[in-house]
Amino acid sequence: MNPDLPPGQAREWPDEADASIFGTGTAVLDDIDQARADEYALLGSLLVAPPDDDLLSRLSSLQDSGDTPLGRAHAALAQAAASSAADAVHREYFKLFIGVGRGELLPYASYYLTGFLNERPLARLRADMIRFGIERAEGHCEPEDHLGSLCEMMSGFAGKRFMVSGGEEQDFFERHVEPWAGRFFSDLESAKGAGFYRSVGTIGRLFIDIESEAFAMETRRSA
Repeated sequence: MNPDLPPGQAREWPDEADASIFGTGTAVLDDIDQARADEYALLGSLLVAPPDDDLLSRLSSLQDSGDTPLGRAHAALAQAAASSAADAVHREYFKLFIGVGRGELLPYASYYLTGFLNERPLARLRADMIRFGIERAEGHCEPEDHLGSLCEMMSGFAGKRFMVSGGEEQDFFERHVEPWAGRFFSDLESAKGAGFYRSVGTIGRLFIDIESEAFAMETRRSA
């Protein structure tokens, strides 16, 4: 499905990757859906919480042999991880997403789509979560329309951990992710406080563009 993630692409994720971070599901997946699940899980992990020393070390060994913009963005993330200390990235995460009063960026669908928090986009998302039997993970206190949580849900769809049809996965993406996630990642790339997270913004922006085009191709094919 994904034109920039061809079957057999030689991508090596960090050794002994945590299944909750890198999206290893129990269903048999083709290479493309596994790569999509991994990409969403990686983004979700880095948006939900700052990486610790162990994750930074594993990210520094991330390899992607694809000579594509996304492949080069993965290489930039590995370089950023190799040159960053966990304490510094924690401070960067706090300034970007939490702050004193508020962070530089607010990674919520409601805010990007309405200018306010906890608005109708969150209510629509919660209704779809109930429809698909998705519950907020224990210990998560952020509203469900946080982009990190949405990336985790999309990883679950791609990794076949949530049993939905391809059409339902596309509908979820088009309703809850596509309208704003690309803008958020572009803002993250250009944020004043972004260092390590600038490379995360690049990966997210490129990947959302790829997903949008891939789903559009599916729509044209089935028309």
